[in-house]
Amino acid sequence: MFNQTAYALGANRSCIRELFEYGRSRAAIVGPENVYDYSLGNPSIPSPKGVNDAIRDILLDTPSLLVHGYTSATGDLEARKAISKDLNSRYGADTKPEEFFLGCGAAPELCSVFRALSVPGGELIAVAPYFPEYRPFAQEAGLQFKVVPPDVPDFQISLPKLEALITPHTQAVLINTPNNPSGVVYTRETLQELAALLTRKAESYGHPIYLISDEPYRELAYGVEVPFVPGIYRDTLICYSYSKSLSLPGERIGYVYVPQAATDGKALYAAVAGAARSMGHVCAPSLMQRVIARCAALRPDLEAYDRNRRALYEGLTAMGYEMARPDGAFYLFIKAPGGDANAFSEKARQKDLLLVPGDGFGCPGYFRICYCVSYEMIQNSLPVFKALLEEG
Repeated sequence: MFNQTAYALGANRSCIRELFEYGRSRAAIVGPENVYDYSLGNPSIPSPKGVNDAIRDILLDTPSLLVHGYTSATGDLEARKAISKDLNSRYGADTKPEEFFLGCGAAPELCSVFRALSVPGGELIAVAPYFPEYRPFAQEAGLQFKVVPPDVPDFQISLPKLEALITPHTQAVLINTPNNPSGVVYTRETLQELAALLTRKAESYGHPIYLISDEPYRELAYGVEVPFVPGIYRDTLICYSYSKSLSLPGERIGYVYVPQAATDGKALYAAVAGAARSMGHVCAPSLMQRVIARCAALRPDLEAYDRNRRALYEGLTAMGYEMARPDGAFYLFIKAPGGDANAFSEKARQKDLLLVPGDGFGCPGYFRICYCVSYEMIQNSLPVFKALLEEG
């Protein structure tokens, strides 16, 4: 006997992972230079030099028992101080070290926040397009998962559609900016209008509606502002990961920020900590916490990503492909010629061009490409994109 929901998740592989594995198998046959794999968002720029320097220095200078021993369940105090100091200096914020809970990346922190907000009949509203794992995370926590239809073609937030979904049972709204899969960054105006809507609804229902801002791509923005959301809406929680900003996806380190100024902020922090405890999501890797204590203020060198972004966006739009301008993250979300993204992606697959259909992101008719790849691959793949468009 075993849980059938868990079995279904394990037995049915994600489209992204399946495409990635297919690409590896094809590369072994036709050569990696002949496979154009845009499936997986795996950082392709090295970690900042300071990260490797910090790891080396910590291993050489710190006693092994301290490097590899348990930290506080909520996270190393020096790391939390460094994160708080960095955010305060950048945004003029007033965060405090005790408002941060460190964990193994943003995903476990999202699960902890969802569990903390789970009450009988509780609802979580996400905005399409969205990261596919939000749905199983929310459902496992016991929340009803509702989705705001995508605001095409710009992929901001359709506030009328969101308002229609909010009920007295709404616990939180979940946003992701810069966005995976669209690469869109929500504007300050969009966030201010969202804050006004949530404030009005919370007052009418007599309970807070929290805003959960999932921000693993916060540092990946190209000439646009990524606003500090708690500065716009008081009842905001942030889930953050260093996987993309410091190119550390395999090291699993991130945090959740629960401001004490939020409604019932201290109690909510305790609920998040308790949820993390119940799922075993405590004591993030000690070495990585010590690295963050030294490297929280480091930023990625985005030159390679920006070059790739411009090459693809300019090249594909010149051919006639349609997409929102990607001002953040490392994704483009493209309208499928003919309207059927699955059919188009299958045609592309026959040419060893691997594209992810948008159905899993809550947006059929579009496909995602990840441009955290080599510039050479992009240049070599452009004729294939053109041929697909000409074939109709």
